Formats: sequence, C-alpha cells, structure tokens
Amino acid sequence: MKRSYYEVLGVAHGAPPADIKKAFRRLAMKNHPDRCPGDPSAAERFKEANEAYEVLGDPERRALYDQYGAAAFQNGMPPKGAAGGAHFGNVGDVFGDIFSDIFGGGARRAARGSDLRYVLELDLEEAVAGVEKRIRVPTLVNCQYCNGTGSEDGKLATCETCGGHGRVRMQNGIFSIQQTCPRCGGSGRVVAKPCKHCRGEGRLEDEHSLEVKVPAGVDEGDRIRLAGQGEAGPAGSVPGDLYVEIHVREHAVFQRDGDDLHCEVPIRFAQAALGATIEVPVLGGATTITVPPETQTGQEFRLRGQGVKSVRSRQPGDLYCKIVVETPVRLDKHQRELLQQFEATFAGEGGGEHSPRASRFLDGVKSFWDRMVS
Repeated sequence: MKRSYYEVLGVAHGAPPADIKKAFRRLAMKNHPDRCPGDPSAAERFKEANEAYEVLGDPERRALYDQYGAAAFQNGMPPKGAAGGAHFGNVGDVFGDIFSDIFGGGARRAARGSDLRYVLELDLEEAVAGVEKRIRVPTLVNCQYCNGTGSEDGKLATCETCGGHGRVRMQNGIFSIQQTCPRCGGSGRVVAKPCKHCRGEGRLEDEHSLEVKVPAGVDEGDRIRLAGQGEAGPAGSVPGDLYVEIHVREHAVFQRDGDDLHCEVPIRFAQAALGATIEVPVLGGATTITVPPETQTGQEFRLRGQGVKSVRSRQPGDLYCKIVVETPVRLDKHQRELLQQFEATFAGEGGGEHSPRASRFLDGVKSFWDRMVS
C-alpha cells in the first residue's frame, strides 16, 4: 500500500507549511541523486519526497488531499493556484535552495570585491603605544574613467541571457532549478558600451594609499579590519575588506609574552656576590632593582605593571628581569693577580661552603661513577 504524503515527509497532518518545507529540504538533501550516485533507492526516495511536497506544499492541493486522499489526483495533478488562490511556493525555488546547499550555486550573494591581507611591520614600542601608519596596497581600484560603472557612456542594456529577469532556469528532466544569472549577476542589466580603459570591468590595477590607526597594545598576529578598503568589486558592486595583520619586529632588549615583558640583565660576578643596585630598562625609560648578595644566574626579578597593556586587558602586565652573571674578559695583569689571590683563598676548602652548586655537581658525578664501576 502506498504511503501517505505526510508519512513520506515525516510530518503530522496539522504541520504548518514551514515544517513541511523544512522536512522536504532535509529529505531532498539526503537523497539527492548527485549526493547518492549509483543508489537507485535514494533516487526513488527523492522522487517520492518530491511528489509529496508538490501536494502538501500547495494549500489547495493539500486541502484536496486531506479531503479525498490520493484519489483526488487520479486524473492528474491540478495546476497550482487553479482556483485563483495564492499558493504556498514553487518547488523549483526549494530545489534552487537545495542546489545552492549542495554545490554552492543557486541564489548566490551579490558580487563584491575580494578581501585583501596586508602585513604591517611595527617596532615593539609602536605596538605598545599605538601608532598611525600610511600604507600602500597593490589592488584593483575603481576605474576613474567610468567611475567604476564599466560603461563608456553610462548606459545599460537588458541582459540577453536572462531577458532582464536576473535569474535563469535550468531544466533537467523533472528538476527545474533557478539560479542567479551568471552574466548580469542578478541585476538584469549589462553594460551596453564597455569602457575602453577597464574593458567593462569597472576597475583597474593600482595602489591604494590609506592611513591605518593601530591601537595601543596590539601583538604579533593581531588583525585590523578596514571595511570597504579591499579590492574594488566588479562594476556596480561593493568592494571587499582589508585585513591589516600585525608583525612585531624582534627587539634588542625585550621579549614579549602576552602582556608580560622579559629581558636579561648581565652583571659582574662581584656585583652578584656582594649585592648591588642595578639600573634596568623599562618601556619609555629606566628604573633600578636591588640585587641581593649571593645572587645566582637565572634569578628573576618581577617589576609589577611594567609590562604591556594589551588591547584585550585592563591592566598592564609585568616585566621580568633575568640575572645573567657575566665572566669578565680582556683582563689586565693586575686584575689577573687579584683574581688569583682571591681564588687562592678557597684552597683546601673543597669549595663546598662557597660554591654549593659545584659541590652538589661533584657529588653527583662521584655517585655516578661509583654506580658504573660497582
């Protein structure tokens, strides 16, 4: 026994038109022959869903079906709107939506220019403080001779492909699919006499110069969107957008990590051993830190609020100063003698008291060799 149209679409008898259309789209998308090549059962289900929607998608046919069942159409399907009433919709329009979902075609978006990407290099100071930069972007711009219309004399003619309707219909067996006209882009009008400079395109290759306001706190990889500053669109359409991508040059002193800054501070070993007050750089100036006696390489000092206030945060980050004890070079004779005298003071002590890391290292080496020979 043939299934009812409601059962085919999987909807209740009282389902609203929107639910019927949604159910049909779901089944048509699932069983479309182009999605299920070589599957006869899918093609049959697609045909069955199409037949059900032709009835339930039209108020008058649905009313007849609800009253008389399939017997109402034994002599053929009545035309839509035969009684003069408004009908629900066109199956071809629904197929157009499905075709668009499957192939990306159908009723496409209005043509527009392409989006562009521009890499803007900044110094760290510029990225932190914000800056205005003038950039020049190679792109397609509106033709100055025809003001971007693509027309030599400003006149338009009816598109011969669609006859001025802006849409074309594709017929393939039982399928009837409407699409935006590929020639006029849906406008129904085309340039009668193309501009000889841009050949009817409405745009030419050139450089676009503009000011870019970079907000304070931007970081590597951040993007600034400038709406309408991308590539000019085809004649009569809107331009794309320009995306300015930030690249921060390597800094001689600081390394950035999010909102925090890091730097290395070299000091002499006498300063590390005895302690000292050291001047360290900060963004926009300098400050001092107190290095306590017996400071080792790798020890960090945190300066709160001396980092970066990014575009996404309310408070600035911190500055981390990493101590690096530097071995002196190019010593003169007197300096060498002083160091020799200083080194002699450790003779016979094994270095454990004054060099705990060296002592632990030697103990570890000794333990390693003992295990190797045992």
